[in-house]
Amino acid sequence: MKKKNYVYFIAPLLGLIVFAALYWNFDSKYEAKQTAIAQAAQKAKKDKVDAANRDRQRAFDEATAANEKRKKDKEAKEKAEAEKADARDAAIQDRNKALRDASNLSQKIDRLNKDVEAGKKEVSAIDEDKKKAVTEQAFLKTYVKQAQDNSKSLENVLQKIKEADDAIAAAAKAAADAAKAAKK
Repeated sequence: MKKKNYVYFIAPLLGLIVFAALYWNFDSKYEAKQTAIAQAAQKAKKDKVDAANRDRQRAFDEATAANEKRKKDKEAKEKAEAEKADARDAAIQDRNKALRDASNLSQKIDRLNKDVEAGKKEVSAIDEDKKKAVTEQAFLKTYVKQAQDNSKSLENVLQKIKEADDAIAAAAKAAADAAKAAKK
């Protein structure tokens, strides 16, 4: 049984040696593994934080760019609206000016038409006065001619009356001379 006593020692001793070798192997690599796992976890955490920071920075940059784009779009839209409003105001002013000009021209046309009508009336009055003057001139020419003819005929009549008066005076003198001579 002596051999059997060694067997009880050898098997646990061998088990202890195997356990010690495994433990030593495990223990020497365990800390390195734990350190590697901790470093990997820390690196993963850091990578995750870095990725989150990058995502936040990218989101911030995108938001800033979008905000700038919205500002530019808003400014462009306001500028376009202002230009449209200015163009609309200019068009309204042009339309109002055209309407005023048309009204002024219409009034001027009416005034000129009235002036033309007044001018036509004056021309017709002048034409009538001219016709009257021509008629009166023709009348006066015939009247003057008749007056001259009447004057000549009156002169002739007066001449004949004078000659008759002279003849009567001469006959009366001759009769008075004859009566004087007969009385004598």
